[in-house]
Amino acid sequence: MTLPRLLVLTDRTQCDRPLVDVVVAAVDAGARAVVLREKDLPDDERAGLGAELRAVLDPVGGLLVHAGTTARPAGSAGTDAVHLAAADPFPDPRPALVGRSCHSAAELAQARCEGCDWAFLSPVFPTASKPGYGPALGVEGFARLQVLGPPAYALGGVGPGDVAGLLAAGARGVAVMGAVMRDPAAVPQYLAALRT
Repeated sequence: MTLPRLLVLTDRTQCDRPLVDVVVAAVDAGARAVVLREKDLPDDERAGLGAELRAVLDPVGGLLVHAGTTARPAGSAGTDAVHLAAADPFPDPRPALVGRSCHSAAELAQARCEGCDWAFLSPVFPTASKPGYGPALGVEGFARLQVLGPPAYALGGVGPGDVAGLLAAGARGVAVMGAVMRDPAAVPQYLAALRT
């Protein structure tokens, strides 16, 4: 499966309504890939949430990516995509698709050696959700580092107006959390920018 150029990451703490409702609105607006984070939830609750999100994405041929270290979190039969934190061990057996969060040249090189399908390279711009991963790379820093790893998605404070510059800098696409969690109506703006 080819990954969409827009990946939406979940964060229910930024939503003004239930997370599933926000994802429904994002998918209705055109999002086709969602990374389920919510790692603080107990396994059974997270598995239930994953099943609800899969039911939203399946009818449109969308992709649900589970963030975390296991290829098949409890109760998530059929998980075929996993996104790992920088320090997470690589899953065995390997899921069909694996991504990794990266913040440095060494982490990107590790993701490439592991055969990851994509990397989130962050933070590109200052953002409240990534306070411990600075300083921000900027477009130039992103361009310099992205060549060292697998296809890279820009993450961290990326707005629709930043997309063209990041694509020119080599980004495969963008990963967005806060902007879409706060207002899923932002999805068409990102998609329009990604089509340029």
